[in-house]
Amino acid sequence: MINAIYRKIIPLMLLCVLLAPSCRKGFLDTVPDNITTLKDVFTNKSMTEQWLARCYSIMPNMWDQPYNNVWSGQCDELDYAWVQPGINSGAITPDNASPNTWNPYYQTIRLCAVFIQNADQNNEIKEQPNGEQLLRQYKAEARFLRAYYYWLMMKQYGPVVLMGEEPKAPEENFQIPRSSWDECVEYVLAEMDAAYADVPVVHLNAGGNEVDNTQVGRITKPVIAAVKSQVLLFHASPLFNGNTDLANFKNFDGKQLFNQTYDKERWKRAADAALEVINTNRYELFKVANDDPFQAAFLSYRNLFFDGYMKEGIWIRSSSANGQWERHIAPRCSNGNAWNGIAITQEMVDAFRMADGKAITDPTGSYSETGFTTTATSFYVEGTYNMYVGREPRFYVNVTFNGSTIPVVPDAAYSRVEFFFTGNSGKNGAPRDWPSTGYTARKNLHPTTDFRNGKSVARPAMMIRLAEIYLNYAEALNEYSPGHADVLFYLNAVRNRAGLPSLTGGSQDELRKEIRVERQLELMFEGHRYWDVRRWKIADKPESHQGGQFHGMNIEKGTFLSDPEFHQRTVVFTRAQWQPKYYFYPVPQSEIDRNKQLVQFPGY
Repeated sequence: MINAIYRKIIPLMLLCVLLAPSCRKGFLDTVPDNITTLKDVFTNKSMTEQWLARCYSIMPNMWDQPYNNVWSGQCDELDYAWVQPGINSGAITPDNASPNTWNPYYQTIRLCAVFIQNADQNNEIKEQPNGEQLLRQYKAEARFLRAYYYWLMMKQYGPVVLMGEEPKAPEENFQIPRSSWDECVEYVLAEMDAAYADVPVVHLNAGGNEVDNTQVGRITKPVIAAVKSQVLLFHASPLFNGNTDLANFKNFDGKQLFNQTYDKERWKRAADAALEVINTNRYELFKVANDDPFQAAFLSYRNLFFDGYMKEGIWIRSSSANGQWERHIAPRCSNGNAWNGIAITQEMVDAFRMADGKAITDPTGSYSETGFTTTATSFYVEGTYNMYVGREPRFYVNVTFNGSTIPVVPDAAYSRVEFFFTGNSGKNGAPRDWPSTGYTARKNLHPTTDFRNGKSVARPAMMIRLAEIYLNYAEALNEYSPGHADVLFYLNAVRNRAGLPSLTGGSQDELRKEIRVERQLELMFEGHRYWDVRRWKIADKPESHQGGQFHGMNIEKGTFLSDPEFHQRTVVFTRAQWQPKYYFYPVPQSEIDRNKQLVQFPGY
């Protein structure tokens, strides 16, 4: 299977360690030098720690869009002006599927296995104060990371090949079939449980009194518990729990790769795992106080990504690629060379509720697609289309629309974004720096970013935050024990922080819909939507379609802010019609050719 990688075992693996991209700060900012043998590495404290850092180095980054982390642009959230993944056009094949994480993750899985096998040689670490404990912690971190990379592959490729505890020698047999989904899940969970015992609750400084901020991103007990919550939520979901549509996905010997019997108890395991994280009482939903409840909700959600990570972030990534994301989403009329090319679909715009919590489809609500407002607010100027007036606070955090204030020039009298054809950020003004839908993303664009002077406010990224765990818990509990009081309590906690009124009841089906919409809005652009619509098996449904026609405003028209010709729902791009094979990625053909026991996902 991956024997071509393994045969190069020591020299090229070490070269891989040397050349792998590094994280930028603290513990992860290390590049090993002059390494030639495993003995050199694992008898030297610094080199051993650098090897461990390399086990972290491939960690995905949700804000590294649109070139590396492209999941938002492969679902109904976003359209990238410069990058079109093959799944969007239907051109995806085992030879060209991107992102191809199969080889990189297996390489890093091997790095972790080598570390676990060899780290005990390091007497230099053992001789440090609490050295034996520190070495156990290091090995536990590597053990968790190995399981985590398997987990990332499982989401993308389905059941994978489990390589076992010991790194294989080049001459061993690499003709290994996939393990079943259930076997993969149980292995990953067991490895995470084994790692849990030897990692700390929080990384403290040398004196043991204060949190060591240079260790941001390293594995802790809450991180492991939070990832287990994710794994178990997927494991309970329709794609993985009694999915008879995948009955024919088998190994060559006939082994069933997906279970065919629904197990309700999986939802209980998922609920219990989320509740375990909540009950640590170490995290809270980030909130900003303001006399205006609407402004308080807006600032709480917006500033969460600037200031809130210390309260709400469970797993934090120090290297965040915010500058890349900010320049791609900012409209051209911002204060410098912004690229204006990450577009939000009309389907996402329509999902946001009104300020009173009503859906735009509610006939008793105030939503209107007729006329233009005669008043201005801190979010939009006079003359803005009524479609964008009176929406919930998160709408103004997530979406830049025609007539909205410029994200990084909020106080200027002329501050307005113009996406109509001849506008300051419209299609007529640049060869490709325009959003296909007439909207760009806005979330996590700091208001003081200055593209003229290359100024961007450094901040970490939250890989897992408490609001996600609340929604994990509400979803799992609603499936296992509908009517349980905690379903509404935790769902409403997220809604209320966002400025929406509490729900007072609802059937299981009604609350399932509310929870799914809440995930869609609260976690927008954070790397969840692509996976959620798949695990729910709703990627082919009209309200969550992942293929076919997508809509926006008519960017080919318009010569002034309130021009009705621009403000027309228009089919702005069409993606390949959904096919069941798109639930998972194909394994690279090169791996299918090497490993004759490896079956391809049906349809490729």
